[in-house]
Amino acid sequence: MASAHIPPKPGAPENLRERLSLTLGYLKAAPRVFKLADDSSRAFAVTLVVTLLGQAALPGAMAWVGKLIVDAVVAAARTGAEADRAHVLKLVFIELGLVTAQLVLSRAQMLLRELLRASLGNHVNTLLLEKAATLELRHFEDAAFYDKMQNARREASSRPLQLVLELMSTGQHTLMLISYAALLWRLSAWSVAVIVLASLPAFVAEARLSGQAFRLGTWRAPEGRRHNYLEWILTRDSHVKEVKLFGLAPLVLERYRTLFAKFYAEDKALAVKRTLSGLLFGALSLLAFYAAYAAMAARASRAEISLGDLTLYLSLFRLGQSSFQSLLGSVASLYESGLFVSNLFAFLDIESGEKPRVLPARTVPRGHPLRIEFDNVSFRYPARSGMAAGAGAPEEPKWALRGVNLTVEPGETLALVGDNGAGKSTLIKLLLRLYEPTEGSIRYGGVDLRDFEPGDLRSRIGVLFQDFVRYQFNAYENIGLGEVAALPDRPRIEKAVERGGAKPVIDTLPQGLDTMLGGWFEEGHELSGGQWQKIALARGFLREAELLVLDEPSAALDAEAEVDLFQRMNALKQDRTTILISHRFSTVRTADRIAVIMNGRIEESGTHDALVARGGRYAHLFTLQAAGYQK
Repeated sequence: MASAHIPPKPGAPENLRERLSLTLGYLKAAPRVFKLADDSSRAFAVTLVVTLLGQAALPGAMAWVGKLIVDAVVAAARTGAEADRAHVLKLVFIELGLVTAQLVLSRAQMLLRELLRASLGNHVNTLLLEKAATLELRHFEDAAFYDKMQNARREASSRPLQLVLELMSTGQHTLMLISYAALLWRLSAWSVAVIVLASLPAFVAEARLSGQAFRLGTWRAPEGRRHNYLEWILTRDSHVKEVKLFGLAPLVLERYRTLFAKFYAEDKALAVKRTLSGLLFGALSLLAFYAAYAAMAARASRAEISLGDLTLYLSLFRLGQSSFQSLLGSVASLYESGLFVSNLFAFLDIESGEKPRVLPARTVPRGHPLRIEFDNVSFRYPARSGMAAGAGAPEEPKWALRGVNLTVEPGETLALVGDNGAGKSTLIKLLLRLYEPTEGSIRYGGVDLRDFEPGDLRSRIGVLFQDFVRYQFNAYENIGLGEVAALPDRPRIEKAVERGGAKPVIDTLPQGLDTMLGGWFEEGHELSGGQWQKIALARGFLREAELLVLDEPSAALDAEAEVDLFQRMNALKQDRTTILISHRFSTVRTADRIAVIMNGRIEESGTHDALVARGGRYAHLFTLQAAGYQK
């Protein structure tokens, strides 16, 4: 079992001064947090502040009325006068009113906290999703980014609200302490110092443990993702066949239990520290209270103070001690919450980079295919960030593409051929501006892709990825998502069904286009791989695109469906440029031109017949595949 020791992190605060300084630094995020609360629901936030202020004034007033009641009871018992007894009842009714007000405000605060929690949690999660939608592919292919996103999402629905409430609570308890101190001062000035000194050690210990809890949660992010992934393997329909066939459950469960045991040991160690710390400093606080209690009781026994004063003192001392500890606890919690909120804002502040180099962005006329030019394009993927301390600098990635010069003429069908990892998919990612070239440039209609508005560029391209998404929506939406603006246009979607060859699939569904697809939700209708691919093809054909990119479009199709697909493609050739990636040479040979990519470079280019006659890499691959069919 892994050790529960939490190692020190370089740069982490290790003393009270550094911790307080860091806490104050995190409080700089308070205006942004309050703005989040204001944006989510101003009415809830303002009303909550009002109730907290009301609650701050009531305890001191109730303690003072309690003192007056005790003194009035003593006086009434001594004199027996009717007026004195009536005064006692009057004070009791006043206290009843204060208690009722406290009950109402307490219930109102609970309601407002829950309403604000739901409102603010939804607002923050929406901001996280909106931010994720603006980020680039490079972010999602970086493990360090996932850690940052997980740290931001882990408590996004609770931590911002907690920071808001702790800041409000800090103000509330400060006001309460001022009122208690003013009332206590007239009886015993030294009691105020006792409350402060008895509570400080608990604050120091709690602040240290809060820092450890944050560091533990932050460092656990990569292992937490692995833990979630192991759970995913055993619970997703996409994995269950291989889990059962290969008997993977015991292995996955063992790894799951091992990680859980490590997390449990770390959490247990921290929980035990917190418990022991609470017992130790709780005993110190209790000792301070009863020492002061004994001193004031002695004064009351000597008639130096009234019985009401003693009652007031005990009440205020308890309230003051509790409020001071709550105040210090709020400050310690502000430190921990501030650390988590810093993760949230670090994620929200990530620069996406998806914007044109020039403003206003350049564009080209729409509606007809244009020339595509790769000019000495080289690319290597960004170095992975987030390496372990002491692992040294990351090794510079290898070139995925090197010196690519390629022109695709308007209306041409170009096939890309090459081994896995040769650079075909990377070329497409650059064309879609999911990445930008490390060197060189790509032009569409003579305009550098980096000068386009990304949305403008991508709206001109229809794509079928090899790993296309199987949306757990109905068939109509699965196709309509290829052009969101076309969702209300049912005839257009029906036309895409015809063009993509998906009509035989739709005709077999119980509710046709309105049938829910997939197995995740009720009444879902699961499709075969080939059927899903036809749905995805229809989605790609829906967009009136100038450029169509097909990545292994016939991978899940039978021979008859493959022939049908390319007949449909030939009918569309006059309207658009097509770039095709495939390992099937029966598919590739129909292209106007074929480019062979090896080790990130264009090895050869030409028609099928010309490349076969040349006897190069393409001819070798074609001969190998053809020989397989001849056996």
